[in-house]
Amino acid sequence: MLSLDFLALPLMAAAALIFVAVFAGIISSRVGFPFLLVFLIVGMLSGEDGIGGISFDNFALSFWVGNIALAVILVDGGLRTDFATFRTGLKPSLILATLGVLLSAGLTGLAAMWLLGLSWPMAMLLGAIVGSTDAAAVFSLLKSCGVRLNERVAATLEIESGMNDPMAVYLTLTFISIALIYNAGEALTFNGWTTLLSLTTQFGIGGLIGYLAGIAMASAVNRIRGMLDSGAGILALLLMSAGIGVFAFATWVGGSGFLAIYLFGLMVGNRARRSVRQALSAMDGFAWLSQALMFLLLGLLVSPSEVADELLPALGIALLLILVARPLAVSLCLLPFHFTRRETFFIAWVGLRGAVPVVLAIFPMMVDLEGAKTLFNVAFVVVLTSLLLQGGSLAWVARRLGLVLPEKDDRKNFRRVFGDFVLDGRIPLGEICQFYDLPEPPDADQNLGSWIAGQLRRPPIIGDKVTIGTAIFVVRQLDNREITVVGMKLPS
Repeated sequence: MLSLDFLALPLMAAAALIFVAVFAGIISSRVGFPFLLVFLIVGMLSGEDGIGGISFDNFALSFWVGNIALAVILVDGGLRTDFATFRTGLKPSLILATLGVLLSAGLTGLAAMWLLGLSWPMAMLLGAIVGSTDAAAVFSLLKSCGVRLNERVAATLEIESGMNDPMAVYLTLTFISIALIYNAGEALTFNGWTTLLSLTTQFGIGGLIGYLAGIAMASAVNRIRGMLDSGAGILALLLMSAGIGVFAFATWVGGSGFLAIYLFGLMVGNRARRSVRQALSAMDGFAWLSQALMFLLLGLLVSPSEVADELLPALGIALLLILVARPLAVSLCLLPFHFTRRETFFIAWVGLRGAVPVVLAIFPMMVDLEGAKTLFNVAFVVVLTSLLLQGGSLAWVARRLGLVLPEKDDRKNFRRVFGDFVLDGRIPLGEICQFYDLPEPPDADQNLGSWIAGQLRRPPIIGDKVTIGTAIFVVRQLDNREITVVGMKLPS
C-alpha cells in the first residue's frame, strides 16, 4: 500500500512552523517586538541546534524562495506607493539607494578587515551583502509600528528600500567575481568605464522593462475592471504572477529584476488605482506569507553553534554599521536636501537589515567561494541585531524625535503639534506680524505660505515648522506644493 508519509510529515511540520511563528508574532507585536524577528527565531529554534532538531541546509531552495518572496514583497510595496510621495522622496532616495549603499558597504568592509581579518575582496563582499536596507523589513515595520510619520521621512524610507536592492546585488556579484580571481592568485584588472556601463545597463534595462510592463498591465486591468468587481483575490493573483514574470524576464535579459518589479507595481498601482485598491488586502496576505516562508527558511539555515565562533566580531560589525557607517552615509547623502537633524537621524536609524542580506549571503555559498560560510553567519548576526535593536525601537524613536503626525480625531495631540490658531496661507506675512506683535522679517511682503516655503528651501510637507520670534508656524494643509493652511503656536 502506498504511504503518503513523505508528503504528510513535511507538510505538517511546515504548517506547524508557520502557525507557531504567526501566532507568536501576533502576541509579540503587541509589546513592540518585531514581527519578522519572531519568524527568524522560530526558524532557528526549529533547526538542528534548536528544540525542533530539523536538519536543513538546502541553500538552493532558500535562494529560490528568498528571491520569489522578495519579488512579491517589492510588487506589493510598489502597488501601495503613491506618485505624490515622489514629490519629496525621489531625489534623496535615489542618492541613498546608490551612493548611500556604496558608502555603507565600503565602511562596513573596512570594519570587516579590522575585526575579522578578511582579505579586502572578502571584506568588501561582506560590506556589499549587508550594505542595503531591506524592503521587507522597512515596509512591514512601517505598516505595523502604529505611528504616522511625516511625508518626507516616510517617502524617503519607502522609496529607498524599494530601489536600493539593485545596487547591493550588483556590488555582491562584482565582489564575488573579484574574490574568486583573488583567491585563485590571478591578476586583478579593473576598468571603471566597463563597471559603470554594466551598472547603468542593469538599471536601465530593469527600469525600462518595469515601466513598460507596468503601463501595459495597468491598461489591461482597467479594461477588465468590470469583470473583477467581486474578484479581489483573482486580481491579486494576476498581479503577483505578472510581477514575478517581469522580475524573471528582466533578470534573464541582464537587467535588475528588483528594480523592474518595484517599478511595475508602482506604475500599476498609480495608473489603475481604483481597480488595484480592492486587491491590496489579498496582496497583503501574499506578502506576509512570503515573509513568513523566507524568514523561517533563513532561520533554519543558521546553526547557532557555528555562528558562536564569529559572534563577537559579527556584533562589532553590526554595531559599526548601525551606529557609524549608516549614519555617516545618510548624513552625507541628505546634506543637499535640507533635512532636519532629527529627520536625518531617524532615516539613519531605520536602516533595517532583513532578508536581503541573508539572501545575498547565499550567493557566495552557491559558487563555493572559500570563506562563504563566515560571510553567511556574520550577515545573519547583522540582521538579527538590526531587527532587534532598530526594529524594536522604531516607534519609540519616532515619537522621541517628534516625527509622528497625529490623527485628526486625536484632538489633544493635533493641537499639540499644530497649535491652537489656524491661519490662511495667503494672508500677507506683514499683517500677521503686526497683529501678533512679531518681528517682521525682511521679506514680510510675501504671503505666509510662500514665505514659509522659501524658508524651508525644500518641498514643504505637512508638519514643517518655521519660527518668527516666539511664534511657531506649522504647515497644516497643502494644495499640490502651495501651503494653503498654517497652524500657529504661541507661548502660553
